[in-house]
Amino acid sequence: MNARLSSALLLSREQPFEVVRLDRDRQLHRIRAGAYVRKDFWDRLAPWERYRMRVLAVARTWDSPIFCLESAAVLQGLPVFGEPTHIHVLSTNSRSWCEGDVIVHGHSDEREVMDAAGTAVTSLADTAVDLARVLPPAFALAVVDAAARLLAKRGETLEVAERGRAQADRRGVRQLDWVQARFDPISESVGEAVSRAVIEWLGYDAPVLQRIFTYEGETDRSDFYWPRLRIVGESDGYGKYDADDPEVMRAHFVREKKREDRLRRHEGGFARWDWADTLRFEPLDQKLRATGLAPAHPRQSLMLHTLAHNPRSFPPPTKGSSPKPRTTS
Repeated sequence: MNARLSSALLLSREQPFEVVRLDRDRQLHRIRAGAYVRKDFWDRLAPWERYRMRVLAVARTWDSPIFCLESAAVLQGLPVFGEPTHIHVLSTNSRSWCEGDVIVHGHSDEREVMDAAGTAVTSLADTAVDLARVLPPAFALAVVDAAARLLAKRGETLEVAERGRAQADRRGVRQLDWVQARFDPISESVGEAVSRAVIEWLGYDAPVLQRIFTYEGETDRSDFYWPRLRIVGESDGYGKYDADDPEVMRAHFVREKKREDRLRRHEGGFARWDWADTLRFEPLDQKLRATGLAPAHPRQSLMLHTLAHNPRSFPPPTKGSSPKPRTTS
């Protein structure tokens, strides 16, 4: 993905005549000074892809930047919610400053730096801690889940609270504790992570994650399972199939229908919800209640209302739409 988007960038210092010709014909979208992309290409990009293009434009036009926060996340395959408003770069000293949509962050805490497809970014652990301090809590949980999954593949663990509390930065330490107590690398998607937070805030008992069932000669796995009532829960969303390939989509839906029918025949109930249901939370509550589940704890209304807006990203382009995440690199 990074290579495809980077190859679409047109830099005036590298292709001056092509840029002048296309700009004269109004075929270019200006990302920043000296960096352009064909307008028809830009118009087809999803919000998170536009953000990645903006980050790559800085990578190509600035002198050896080190990206942090959402800018590191989008290059590392961590969740990004909508299109973040700013590009984030580490300062070489303690001084912070801005240039257009780029924030250069001064810092007193050391950061580990890694390579992401030829671009310097803060380490997965540092990116996760930095974002877990400042994102709305459910989104913070999703980022840390994803970072923990990637680190687990390397045989590494993640301790966001311990790492964060060892730093001089005291912002969001209580939220780091909250995330530390709940993140789980076994969770397989952003939708699952955010759903876990919403399920808790609605007052339901915590479900079992990734429960395996063997029925009719087939092995199935559920996102969520409440064993007392034998209720299966599934969060539909990004990362479950390739939406660009109709045949893959069709095969996915056929498999899912057979799987759901099989689990319905053998378990006590089945609930399926999507990203919009999760963020609006009342539709998710209704679907859980329809299976026979009932809240066991008081609703946490203040926490539920943190789902309504991500202050670090542009508002959704249409009224009522939700800031969907993208996690694939």
